[in-house]
Amino acid sequence: MSRGVDLPSSRLGYQYHRQWFADTQVRVANGEPFALIAAEAPLEILRAMDIPFVTVQWWSSIVSAKRKAPEYFDALRARGLPDDQDQYFSLGLASAFETDPANAPWGGLPRPDIIIGDPRDDNQLKIYELWAEAYGCDLFTFERATQQGGPAEWWKYGPRDWDRLIEAPILDLHVAQTRELISRLEALTGRKLDLDRLQEVLDLVNETEEWFRAARDLVSGTRPAPIGVSDTFTSVMMPQWHRGTAWARDAAKMFYDEIAARVDAGLAAYPDERLRLAWLGQGLWFNVDFYERFMASHGAVFVWSMYLGYAADAYLRYGEDPLRTLSARYAVFTQYMSMEPWPSGWFAKEAKLAGIDGAIVLGTAWPFLDDAFEKAGVPLLRLHVHQVDNRKWDEAGVRNQVGTFLDQISRPDRD
Repeated sequence: MSRGVDLPSSRLGYQYHRQWFADTQVRVANGEPFALIAAEAPLEILRAMDIPFVTVQWWSSIVSAKRKAPEYFDALRARGLPDDQDQYFSLGLASAFETDPANAPWGGLPRPDIIIGDPRDDNQLKIYELWAEAYGCDLFTFERATQQGGPAEWWKYGPRDWDRLIEAPILDLHVAQTRELISRLEALTGRKLDLDRLQEVLDLVNETEEWFRAARDLVSGTRPAPIGVSDTFTSVMMPQWHRGTAWARDAAKMFYDEIAARVDAGLAAYPDERLRLAWLGQGLWFNVDFYERFMASHGAVFVWSMYLGYAADAYLRYGEDPLRTLSARYAVFTQYMSMEPWPSGWFAKEAKLAGIDGAIVLGTAWPFLDDAFEKAGVPLLRLHVHQVDNRKWDEAGVRNQVGTFLDQISRPDRD
């Protein structure tokens, strides 16, 4: 089996994050406040207030990567809770029932003072409520406001014309809720938000995402691809979890520089690349080697994942008012990912940009993608597995499905 590219930015990112988490545990043990926050909520507020925090989705990925998901889902079921709903969030709830720090990933989460969520439905809201109850901590949730219209090509408007992209009442609502969050945090922690400091954080986020956009364009436009998706996960997501810091900006630049150096040297993830694939959805954290398993057999390289794609297109925001600019990043963030007409056009655009020959998506997610990719001329395979729950993972069966799919989409002129 071909192995992934050993990028220094990936190794350094992992080392940095491990040390950061250990330092966070010490800070909390010494009495500092601590928060859990959803990736779709404005974590930049916490960054600007110097409140230690962990992102919900990152923690679920760690639980999955450490292959603790089956044990934690069993803990949910033992308490009469469903173990098959919103698993990317319920893993976090299950971790609250861990009583042995030696058994928990990375020594376990510190006990939070507040959980900040942006639930997409009542099921996720209940998970957050149970989680806060289990920890005996505060809970703050953003209201879900759905926009019915707006430009389909949202990625063109997001950075600087977001006032044309997002309806004013929805943006106003998010700004008001962000102010409520700030007041709650100030009362809870005794710390005050400095708007000048928040602007510094927003500027650093933009600098970070600009490097990721350049990296996305370079990977998408180079054949054979200089790296594959498994080479991007740590190098992209570690800076994303630390966005708003100088370290994240510098790490993103380092990632871009590494890719550029590989392109200049003519180095590829797999030199005999014949098929370019897209992976739609969260990564297989418990089995990241999966993405290299089809290089030798089919010349198939997974060159696109949403992690680098969203970093390139979904986060850049420029503006004079830091609170309103920040809300422009998050007010309709999940609509980009899940609600038409926005997601399908973006996925199709990205597939064209990267020269994708076939796409793979997990389960029934994004049901509209079948039509969108058919119109774009990109074959789509649905794998009925879950990205964090490896209890029913059938390696041989999944590899057979993907292999058959690749046989079908192979073109004679690529052999």
